[in-house]
Amino acid sequence: MPELLPADSAMGAVTLRVADLDAMTAYYRDAVTLAVLAAEGGRVILGRGATPSVILEHAPELKHASPGEAGLFHTAILFDSQEALAAAVYSVARRAPGTFTGSADHLVSQAFYFTDPEGNGVELYWDRDRSQWSWTHGQVEMDTLFLDPNAFLREHLTDRGAALAEAAADTPGDDPRFGDATVGHVHLSVGDVATARAFYVDRLGFEATASVGSSALFVSAGGYHHHMAMNTWNSRGAGARRLALGLGEVELRLPGADDIGALTERMRHYGVQTRDDGRSVAFDDPWANAVRVVAEP
Repeated sequence: MPELLPADSAMGAVTLRVADLDAMTAYYRDAVTLAVLAAEGGRVILGRGATPSVILEHAPELKHASPGEAGLFHTAILFDSQEALAAAVYSVARRAPGTFTGSADHLVSQAFYFTDPEGNGVELYWDRDRSQWSWTHGQVEMDTLFLDPNAFLREHLTDRGAALAEAAADTPGDDPRFGDATVGHVHLSVGDVATARAFYVDRLGFEATASVGSSALFVSAGGYHHHMAMNTWNSRGAGARRLALGLGEVELRLPGADDIGALTERMRHYGVQTRDDGRSVAFDDPWANAVRVVAEP
């Protein structure tokens, strides 16, 4: 049986290479309601409280990837209450209505989907309590059921949530009425699912939690419904990514330095090239999607 990632592993920030730093900062700050935690030179870090969720790196010299290439499918930002999620969804609806692409009840969660101004997928979601998730033979039951966004907002958008959304640009991201928001999972576009399983499950140490035939795989640590997913819906047969706008890297947070050391040894054992800067270790998946592993602060 392969070694597993620690049960309390979690996703960290997703780094995006962007052409228009100002427009992208405005989208994630004013529409999605993340706060600017730091900004220096061509780099902007956004999140809630002290927790980064999205890092924007200005790279105007790069071009957009071609359709069908591997890369980011979406960054999924998890809200701790339906009220907080409703406020964020309402904010995007007011400030960037043309970026909404759909919504769904996945049984384990309620989710709303968007595409940012440079074509990167964004999911805003809330989890049902784990006691309400259903598992069969180690696989979590998920579905894609109709979720009416207007009905969701009528039920969960409070007066304070609406007021905060309307004033999002001037409201601190750690305002307690916003609640907490972190990267809950990251969904990648890959060339094939079997290779993804071999890398993310057999080598990296996630557990497979669900699959959609040979087109999608969901994986997690510690019994979460999924921390990462890989699909071929737009990218079947894709090879390694070229340097382009879009995904820069995905961050994975492990409990401590010893856990990073064990994972690094395991990846090297499998012949995966690693990059160690003394504080974190990075490596590329088979499609050159970069994963950086850090210790929880």
